[in-house]
Amino acid sequence: MKIHGFQKMTLLDFPGRVACAVFTGGCNFRCPFCHNAGLVTDIDGETEIKEDYIIDFLSKRKGLLDGVAITGGEPLLQKDIEDFIRRIKQLGFAVKLDTNGSFPEKLKNLVNSGLIDYVAMDIKNSPSKYGLTVDISDFDYSKVQESIDFLKTGVVDYEFRTTVVAEFHTNKDIKEIAEILSGAKRYFLQNFVDSGNLIGENLHALSKETLTEMKNISAKFIQNVEIRGI
Repeated sequence: MKIHGFQKMTLLDFPGRVACAVFTGGCNFRCPFCHNAGLVTDIDGETEIKEDYIIDFLSKRKGLLDGVAITGGEPLLQKDIEDFIRRIKQLGFAVKLDTNGSFPEKLKNLVNSGLIDYVAMDIKNSPSKYGLTVDISDFDYSKVQESIDFLKTGVVDYEFRTTVVAEFHTNKDIKEIAEILSGAKRYFLQNFVDSGNLIGENLHALSKETLTEMKNISAKFIQNVEIRGI
């Protein structure tokens, strides 16, 4: 596992759990609004954290923490992620996976093996604008759709979420996304925040009014829609 970040406690990243967060290095997307270039384009090898350090930490936090959120980057790029999660599960912790949904077979395998308790999948944009948004001209959206369809079966607890950026998302885009996610368990609209460490530049958040419009549009197709970041 290429681990390049570790948050020892979080109350925000794993719904209903007191968790820690493990940040993997590397991603197959290049979203300009990505808030952590240090995990995607500017990875510092000296920041790598050994897998055994995480496991040793968890073994001493039984009863204090009850979950581990694995995020990135894109965690499913990691070849040994299954072995890592098995070590975590053996210690009795629940596992949340953050993913961009572009590796549906890996996602299915982990979930069907009983290794994942919660999935948060990023929906980057409407299908016609996916390649533009992730900066891959020939992007195969069908992989994302496959992951969406799998999660909507309810085999594992999940959420969908979209980080909305003024330069990339319109009400029309959000309507198309919501139609695709129709019937989903929950959907979050996350307002863009400039962390100061972006892949792109000159990007902007949306107004509260626009976000509320997007929420109302989405709510016509998805029962539970919430806004994060206002």
